[in-house]
Amino acid sequence: MEALVCRELGDPTLSIEDKSSPIIVSKNHPIPQLNSPTSVRVRVKATSLNFANYLQVLGKYQEKPPLPFIPGSDFSGYVDAVGLKVSNFKVGDPVCSFAALDSFAEFIVVDETQLFQVPEGCDLVAAGALAVASGTSHVALVHRAQLKPGQVLLVLGAAGGVGLAAVQIGKACDAIVIAVARGAEKVKLLKSLGVDHVVDLTSENVIPSVKEFLKTRKLKGVDVLYDPVGGKLTKESLKLLNWGANILIIGFASGEVPVIPVNISLVKNWTVHGLYWGSYRIHRPAVLDDSLKELLSWLAKGLISIHISHTYRLSEANLAFTAIRDRKAIGKVMIVFDEKSTRSKL
Repeated sequence: MEALVCRELGDPTLSIEDKSSPIIVSKNHPIPQLNSPTSVRVRVKATSLNFANYLQVLGKYQEKPPLPFIPGSDFSGYVDAVGLKVSNFKVGDPVCSFAALDSFAEFIVVDETQLFQVPEGCDLVAAGALAVASGTSHVALVHRAQLKPGQVLLVLGAAGGVGLAAVQIGKACDAIVIAVARGAEKVKLLKSLGVDHVVDLTSENVIPSVKEFLKTRKLKGVDVLYDPVGGKLTKESLKLLNWGANILIIGFASGEVPVIPVNISLVKNWTVHGLYWGSYRIHRPAVLDDSLKELLSWLAKGLISIHISHTYRLSEANLAFTAIRDRKAIGKVMIVFDEKSTRSKL
């Protein structure tokens, strides 16, 4: 089978043909075998790239697997083989899941408890982009912040994978959603999703733009801050928060870890949530299971959608990593098997 192998840490945006590239496409990698009576082998249809995958190959992610390794993320596909005691799946079933490693390959083996049936009406490629980005936003907003109808949600980095998911989940929860992004194309997409107010950083500053919107709607301030960006933008956004607000720390795409003043947090009774979605698989797996089931239900009903801006073949993985690094993606970047790469926005 084909598999993307990270043989050393380094820049995955280098051409795969370049001898200095840390990643290679192995054309004859061994197909993984069932390793327990409850294991399932999936023929991968699509697997998504997240910023964490880019950081992992660079060696800058918090989890550092031993070399060599096959990167992993959320994926979808069809059941190819099942163990003797598998009761919930059969060969040919459309499924999706997520993996810390190994999904950037034609086949992957997981335990049946980690698989989810893709409901009728769901696009299988879209389901392969659901777990990590939408799962992160769903756990953050629904489980941690307990977002309620009518609350004001401010989403930073709103055109990225987790940002777009947060925007849609916010609307599904009947919140008032304010989105912050950069560029006319991203603003257009966000408005098409029904966002109540969009701040375009190419021409506006966050504070005056949001304050004017809040004043127009006779709202006091922001109840939930969703922050995958960090840096200066976080510091500015804190000035917009209500008493009792929830702050969701998702990541630091800006490369700068912000400082949240605890004295102000105390006076204003803010709650700061660190949200590392992957650790829920270890500590609270039932939360992830319930979250993904609800998201699949919402996807099937059309309450949320997955915007895929770029698709690539495995052999073009360096281009996919480049799209992630350069923030060219609006939504998700995918590696799709058995499909012609578009290299362009869908």
